[in-house]
Amino acid sequence: MLRYPMLEQLRNLRLHAMARCLEEQMNTEDIGSFSFEDRLGMMVDREMVDRENRRLSRRLSRANLKVDACMEDMDYRAGRGLDRSLMMSLASCRWIHERRGILITGPTGAGKTWIACAMAHKACLEGYTALYKRLPAFLRELDAARDTGTYDKLMRTCGKTDLIVLDDWGLERMNQRQGLTILELLEDRYNLRSTVVASQIPPEKWHETIKDPTLADAVLDRLIHNSYRIDLKGDSMRKRTAVSLTEESEDGQH
Repeated sequence: MLRYPMLEQLRNLRLHAMARCLEEQMNTEDIGSFSFEDRLGMMVDREMVDRENRRLSRRLSRANLKVDACMEDMDYRAGRGLDRSLMMSLASCRWIHERRGILITGPTGAGKTWIACAMAHKACLEGYTALYKRLPAFLRELDAARDTGTYDKLMRTCGKTDLIVLDDWGLERMNQRQGLTILELLEDRYNLRSTVVASQIPPEKWHETIKDPTLADAVLDRLIHNSYRIDLKGDSMRKRTAVSLTEESEDGQH
């Protein structure tokens, strides 16, 4: 078979990475020192890596993470309350395989969103699907979906996603319809998918974030008893960053 028609056929089969690898081999002087099996193996490996990279890119794009965070950059400074051994264990994503959740609480600026996004980023790296949602905006999105007839589709998408992050839990108190919607979501995911909740309010007070006490009992029952807890302490990370930048600026002026 002629070389260039073969490249075109590979592209027609959407084996673009294999085509690029073959083209590189054609332009390599000592490629004849490699066996047919070795050359074919190089092409197959390139295609597999390329496809996985594209799948990862799609997972990260769909996750819509609020911040660019990864587990390897975790800040374990004293006073934050982070358990290094727990975080290293969670980095394995076994908790997602076990369909468990994570509850992250702490004061404003403590790094709750960053940690939640780092968890979701790691999940994407491990082949899981993820989705980040700020709960107040998500509740409005769900209300709008009811009006446009896309509610069922949105709930199916959320139900099938391996990991959902619900950030800013309790920032706004849920009414009865919103409470029912969140209960439906959590019921669909309970023991099937994982959920991360981040909140300034400790779980002991989450009952007050839902107006209907009966709904609150049902929602919290599906969140609290099957989840790891991360309770952050200390000053705002944003404040620390601002102080650090100020000090660096002052040092540069001397």
